[in-house]
Amino acid sequence: MMATPDNYILRLIRGEAPQHPIGETLGARILELDLEAGRLDMEFVGTDAFRNPAGSVQGGMLAAMLDDVTASLATATAMQDERCATLDLHTSFLRPAKVGTIRASARIVRRGREIVHVAGELSQDGRPVATATATCMLVAPRPGA
Repeated sequence: MMATPDNYILRLIRGEAPQHPIGETLGARILELDLEAGRLDMEFVGTDAFRNPAGSVQGGMLAAMLDDVTASLATATAMQDERCATLDLHTSFLRPAKVGTIRASARIVRRGREIVHVAGELSQDGRPVATATATCMLVAPRPGA
C-alpha cells in the first residue's frame, strides 16, 4: 500500500495542510499511521455540544468520528490527487460514550484499485463504544473540476 508523499493525510501529518472543518469540529488528531500494516490511530474530543438528551455523546457524532477515521485511512493510501468517497458505513453502538477523549482506530480489510474496505472502532477508558465497517472509493479529480 504505497502512497505518494503528497496525499492530503500525509500532508496533514507533516503539518503542511490544515485540518478539514469536520475534523476541527470533532477535535480530530492523528496519533499514528502505519501504511505497511494498514492501520490508523486517532483521537477525537466529544464536547458538551455533542450530548444527546440522556447526556451521552449522540450516535450521529460517533458515526461521524468513525467515518472520519475510516475515510482518513483510505485517503492515506491514495495517490496525490485522489479523494475518498464513503459509499457505505455500517455502524454498531456498543455502549454510551461520555464527553471527553474518544480513541479511534481503523484498519484496512481489503484494498483494491478503487475500492477500500475498512474496519473502525471507537473506545473510551479502554472499552469499545462503537464499531463500523466502511466501503470507500478513491476518486480521481475530473478534468476541469
